[in-house]
Amino acid sequence: MIPAIIDFSLKNRLFVLLITAGLFGWGIYAVQENPIDAIPDLSENQVIVFTEWMGRSPQVIEDQITYPLVSNLQGIPQVKDVRASSMFGMSFVYIIFDDKTDIYWARTRVLERLNYAQRLLPEGVSPTLGPDGTGVGHIFWYTLDAGKMDLGEQRALQDWYIKLALQTVPGVAEVASFGGFEKQYQLVIDPLKLQFYNLSLMDVMNKVKANNNDVGGRKFEMSDMAYIIRGLGYVKNKQDLENIAIANNKGIPVRVKDIGTVQMGGDLRLGIFDENGEGEAVGGIVVMRYGENADKVIAAVKTKMEEVERGLPKGVKFNIAYDRSSLIEAAIYTIKVKLLEEIIVVCIIVIIFLMHWRSALSIILQIPVTIALSFLLLNAFGISSNIMSLTGIALAIGVIVDNGIIMSENAYRRLSEWQNNPKHQKS
Repeated sequence: MIPAIIDFSLKNRLFVLLITAGLFGWGIYAVQENPIDAIPDLSENQVIVFTEWMGRSPQVIEDQITYPLVSNLQGIPQVKDVRASSMFGMSFVYIIFDDKTDIYWARTRVLERLNYAQRLLPEGVSPTLGPDGTGVGHIFWYTLDAGKMDLGEQRALQDWYIKLALQTVPGVAEVASFGGFEKQYQLVIDPLKLQFYNLSLMDVMNKVKANNNDVGGRKFEMSDMAYIIRGLGYVKNKQDLENIAIANNKGIPVRVKDIGTVQMGGDLRLGIFDENGEGEAVGGIVVMRYGENADKVIAAVKTKMEEVERGLPKGVKFNIAYDRSSLIEAAIYTIKVKLLEEIIVVCIIVIIFLMHWRSALSIILQIPVTIALSFLLLNAFGISSNIMSLTGIALAIGVIVDNGIIMSENAYRRLSEWQNNPKHQKS
């Protein structure tokens, strides 16, 4: 079989060269399309279901949320395992699917089952799916350099401007905010005044909730004109909250300011984010979608940040805390350097030992062609260009070179023996 292939190749050199050139071009295209990352993604094919019920103990979360969800999510097709954890105010359920399962097909199956499991949960509790990323999807971290803004203003800027802009970048699954204070209106109620006016805390909560709302009315006609009735009731400042009527005491309305005070404050925090020991900071974590090209996503995020930075308040700018593209570029640089070193070493050795430049050229051409063709297999099996795969290719270069040197030396020796054979010399 092998002698026949060699004989065919020698007799049809142009055909072999055209096939090689076509495969090499296809390999170059595969190199450009192959996802580039620094870290191999070995995480399991999973969907995360997150449920929040603040103020409840882990045991209550386990009994009321985690157990009903786990028991109803176990019957989904192609599921290997269902894991869960309960903590104060939060529940996490991890549905592990088979490796060959499409992640977005899995997410739709989980959503279908959640619609059924929703009726088993307490009122007002709504489970949500986690981002369609993996454990190594945190590709970019940034913080805000805004010395003249307090932590609450920085967090508001991050949540309502920067985060929404960066989430529009293709390949970004989520931008998770961290640090600072989430602004909120806080009602500090005096219990003695509640007792004096014979009110309960639920009365205050219900009235405040009902008054922070827009309502729609009907249309009526008057003097050949049509009027649309609407009620505008959204709270816009502290004074609006303070003037909300809670009850009626002897014909006099009891307002929120009569039973307590309203203030701007931050949500309860269970931790802080400190940057290099220099104090608290506010920023975000960019999470990449499953199977995306990390290098292209990071480049697109940086381009978007340049656009966003032009709209930031004066004196506010970005500080990059973690950028995986530097590690990706280092890995690519290493493979390029090793490839060049191998080519130089092969040239020197072959020319010194064989003194034949065409033999050296045939060996050198094997290296880029073989590497380009290897990316066809990487794409076929869904493997990205990362430290592990690129290192394997770099190690395989030695095998490719050794094979080429051995075959060239063997052919050179046999041709030399054939030429020095007395029978061939006489003919």
